[in-house]
Amino acid sequence: MTTTPQPEVLRAPLVVEFPFTRSLGPVQSAFLTGLRHRTVLGVRTTDGRTLVPPVEYDPVTADEIRDLVQVAETGTVTTWAWNPEPRRGQPLDTPFAWVLVTLDGADTGLLHALDAPGPDAVRTGQRVRIRWAEERTGAITDIACFEPDDSGPGSTRVAPHTGEFEDPVTGIVAHARLDYTYSPGGAQTRYINALADNRTVGERCPSCHKVYIPPRGACPTCGVATTDQVEVGPAGTVTTYCIVNVKAKNLDIELPYVYAHIALDGADLALHGRIAGIPYDQVRMGLRVEPVWSEDGRYPDHYRPTGEPDADYDTYKELI
Repeated sequence: MTTTPQPEVLRAPLVVEFPFTRSLGPVQSAFLTGLRHRTVLGVRTTDGRTLVPPVEYDPVTADEIRDLVQVAETGTVTTWAWNPEPRRGQPLDTPFAWVLVTLDGADTGLLHALDAPGPDAVRTGQRVRIRWAEERTGAITDIACFEPDDSGPGSTRVAPHTGEFEDPVTGIVAHARLDYTYSPGGAQTRYINALADNRTVGERCPSCHKVYIPPRGACPTCGVATTDQVEVGPAGTVTTYCIVNVKAKNLDIELPYVYAHIALDGADLALHGRIAGIPYDQVRMGLRVEPVWSEDGRYPDHYRPTGEPDADYDTYKELI
């Protein structure tokens, strides 16, 4: 008895990255603008504690707090962890320690990097000092890192501060990035491998007999494995759509364009696809379309009208 070897499950690096823009309230604005001026500001709570980084509401009473004070550039390490392999975008490109530092005059810790030659050079209770970035823009990265300081314990006194600076920072753009290895699983591996042959293959549920595309390996309704492969399409029907008027970064497509749900012939689930080869204002529900494959033939780049009459609504209403 022989068995057919199964194709290797695909794996590939995947990066999810986007900028997140947020406005700043008066307290956060003063804190970040202060860093640009090499000034560390905290905020005093109703019970007399000084919080660094500052927050806008008292964590105990929930009262709004605006009493800004300036603290020292020196402080004490309260806890730490060694980072032997810095990642892209981290404060230092050589091994360093993540440290929680209570600055002199503050009652809470500030998390940042400590430039140290090795883990043996880091300890709880260690005295450190801020190393300022040469170019400062009003962000937490204006603190390049912490460095060891041998000056001894500093003063815990704080100085009131108005929080007023010229050209205050009113908003920031934080770049979120997630790097990981993605595996689509056995069902989608078979689907992707079929696309390389210009075929679209779904899987049928043995219980309800619906054909899912792209397949997930199991029927979401019945909860059973979908192992019966079914080739669908290549043509299909637009079930619903939207007109895109906002340009996406790194996507060279002329605006406006249409993105649609397309029910391929023989499938019981609509997939996403871009519609081209027709004016955007002529795209409609029921439009019959076919795939136009990418230059390398690995996937449908977009869908275009087939020239067939529009599909009757009753044939696709359950797929909207």
